Amino acid sequence: MKRTLLIFWCALILPGCNYLFYYPSKHVFSTPDQYQLFHESVEFESSDGTLLTGWFIPAINPNHAKGTIIQFHGNAENMTSHYRSLVWLPYQQYNLFAFDYRGFGQSAGEPDLHGPVLDSVAAIEYVRKRNDVDPKKIILIGQSIGGALAIAAAANTPKEGIQAIVIESTFSSYQRITRDKLGDVAITWPLQWPLSLIFIRDVYSPEELVSQLAPVPLLFIHGTNDRIVPYYHGTILHQAAKPPKFFWSIDGGQHTEAFTVYGRIYQKKLLAFLEGLTY
Repeated sequence: MKRTLLIFWCALILPGCNYLFYYPSKHVFSTPDQYQLFHESVEFESSDGTLLTGWFIPAINPNHAKGTIIQFHGNAENMTSHYRSLVWLPYQQYNLFAFDYRGFGQSAGEPDLHGPVLDSVAAIEYVRKRNDVDPKKIILIGQSIGGALAIAAAANTPKEGIQAIVIESTFSSYQRITRDKLGDVAITWPLQWPLSLIFIRDVYSPEELVSQLAPVPLLFIHGTNDRIVPYYHGTILHQAAKPPKFFWSIDGGQHTEAFTVYGRIYQKKLLAFLEGLTY
């Protein structure tokens, strides 16, 4: 098992690997129709011209939407699987916009460390320009690597209208999570640091960018038993952020389980948090 993981991670960090940190899929896992929800399939361009795809799922009563959630999904599969963790939000009168980074789903191109950041900025700009969206009531929810992308995007676009940013199960830096994974496959400590520095750039390190997001309220959520992104990453991000900031620790929780496994608790908590925002 350790040999297999070692091969996997060595392949992952080879220079020039286009799929560094990303495992995209073109498969359609489900559609909002299965949840009796209308959705609009949309196309929009990233700043370098890459054509991206997304779904706009309006609130059940679109004329009384409380705001628009932009979901920045995790690194595996695509939006057609990840949107399901937030599919309950339109029933609570929030529009939901899910989209795919380059190389995921039907979006063009291939993912790398830079392109998905451009795509995430483009998603925010696209939503702001929609006639059926109040640009003053936008909430970003980033899960796993999507949290890193949400932080980077928010740091590289005007913050006006972004009412809150929710970060679930996200690592604090690309290099630090790489060292964690190299440790998982028994690469000795003296090699972990130089390997991570040689192969992994920390240009968009969440830890370095998160302080730039104030005064937007930041909510961090992390499970204490997260084996994909260890819990301490969440505490580092929370410490690096400036107020207003909040931290929800899920005792025994694993990776991105807040709104699924622990949904009965944390869906209500999120709604209360969003209702408390001052528009």
